[in-house]
Amino acid sequence: MSDIEVSVLIVGGGGAGLTASMTLSTLGVDSLLVSSLPHTSVLPKAHVLNQRAMEILTEAGVAPEIYKRSTPAENMVRTGWYAGLNGGHEDYGRLIGALEVWGGGYTDPDYIAASPYRTCNLPQIRLEPVLRDHAEKLNPGNVRFNNELIHLEQDDDGVTARILDKDTETEYTVRAKYAIAADGGRTVGNMVGVTLEGPRDIMKLVSCHITADLSQWATDDDVLIRWLVNPDFGGAWSGVLVPMGPDHWGPQSEEWVFHMQYANDDPDAMKPEAVKQRMYDTLGLPEDHPVEIHKISPWVMEGVIADQFRVGRVFIAGDAAHRHPPTGGLGLTSAMADVYNLGWKLAAVLAGRAGDALLDTYEAERKPVDQNNINNAIANAMNHSVIDQALSLSHDNTPEQNWAELAPLWHDGPKSVEKRQAVNRAVASQTIEFHHHNTEFGYHYDSSAVVPDGSPEHVALDPVRLYEPSTRPGAPLPHAYVEREGERFPLVSLVHGGNFLVLAGPQGHDWVDAANKLAAENDLPLVAGTVGIDGADFVDVRFSFLKQREIADDGVLLVRPDRYIAFRSMSAVDDPQATLRDALSTVLATELR
Repeated sequence: MSDIEVSVLIVGGGGAGLTASMTLSTLGVDSLLVSSLPHTSVLPKAHVLNQRAMEILTEAGVAPEIYKRSTPAENMVRTGWYAGLNGGHEDYGRLIGALEVWGGGYTDPDYIAASPYRTCNLPQIRLEPVLRDHAEKLNPGNVRFNNELIHLEQDDDGVTARILDKDTETEYTVRAKYAIAADGGRTVGNMVGVTLEGPRDIMKLVSCHITADLSQWATDDDVLIRWLVNPDFGGAWSGVLVPMGPDHWGPQSEEWVFHMQYANDDPDAMKPEAVKQRMYDTLGLPEDHPVEIHKISPWVMEGVIADQFRVGRVFIAGDAAHRHPPTGGLGLTSAMADVYNLGWKLAAVLAGRAGDALLDTYEAERKPVDQNNINNAIANAMNHSVIDQALSLSHDNTPEQNWAELAPLWHDGPKSVEKRQAVNRAVASQTIEFHHHNTEFGYHYDSSAVVPDGSPEHVALDPVRLYEPSTRPGAPLPHAYVEREGERFPLVSLVHGGNFLVLAGPQGHDWVDAANKLAAENDLPLVAGTVGIDGADFVDVRFSFLKQREIADDGVLLVRPDRYIAFRSMSAVDDPQATLRDALSTVLATELR
């Protein structure tokens, strides 16, 4: 007999595990989270929370606190490449080029039109305590740190886990219907036979988390990430400087992380004193400038993915399922999207509203997206060499030769026009990292939980950079503000709490009536309404839905609880109730009444 019985056991207390806990709580699913660590992350780690992640965190109810603590929008408008930070040369610290980052502090019209929520920047060392606090409020007593999974087995009906409470040195048994492995691949994956595949040892880096006043050198208020293209050290990966707050941001940030690239076989990467000296040298800091080093962390960039995301009743998520280069900020946000995709499906199956086959669509939908994110993150990292090439910098050059190559950027001469244009193009090419809006936000799903409508697959104008809203099944629901009873709200918020959403054109009342009957007969959480102006349930005051709906006035969209379009009918049909019943039965892998 088990000591605890619960619907879902979550193993791991990082971004994926805590998001899973909050998501399941908002869906009314009981869960237990255990983490072998006594605390949340002690390292800054990932820091970018894209628009899709902020939509997820908004539904969980934690977004306001994250926005409160995040980098202000005006301090995360651009990323910049600089000729080092400080030093003896007259051109040290000069700006080489800059790009807007992830919506330019929510000023880019495409990002504003895509989502009501702006991209945030909050390192995991600050983020995870906020997530933990909120998860504990939603699920008191069932978010347990310093509780280690020591054994797990499964059968046809569930999983049985043995947990060690390291505070009391006592063991207890948990019986759950399902388990989510969000432990970074440390335990559960090995227990159930999951292997990670893909390139390893792509690049070795060392990260230094420091407290230092760098405001006299890092002077641009709107720059989030500084790429120090230091001619004395050969190029772009000579150093990457990122502010970490916590109380001030921009140049006034109290803490920073400085990343430096090392050769894979360089023994100095494992020597703290050698790393410290290189940091001082690369940044050009005076020897007496006060710097407090919190942590020096060597790590290896890799791009691996699990061979399977589901093993029986165990689901693999987050870093346990995929590990990304940090370029582009896709790792943590992918982890959150994993568990959000899985959460509503588990809730539906546990409530008896869906068949087990719905859970198979977790891997079918998330694995291709995560693999694409890995591919893009690797491409982002490798593309930085294009800037070095445009600058003609090289580790084989002397510092004097490298400075001479940069001089035409700031000092007019015969090569200035050519050099400036080459660098402009090279910096712009890095929009694959800093404007990868379709990669991070516009991805589509293709599985049995999506009902095709026979429309041709859209050929993207740019599959990485440009998000093009669509209502084709498998696409995310386009953003539109609507009003009801004088209150304005985002259309996507109607799915909060695990609702299906039926959105019909202004003449689609038969669809709405049919949806409400199906919901009542099948105890299905569902919101239905027409969208338009005259006589509509949801008033399309900005006509945003009209511009993006791609259906006739009497057509309909069926949206899943994760905001993805499951079914579309371009116009009216003879039997809307039977049509919606068939679509919902397909999505939920069960026969509705």
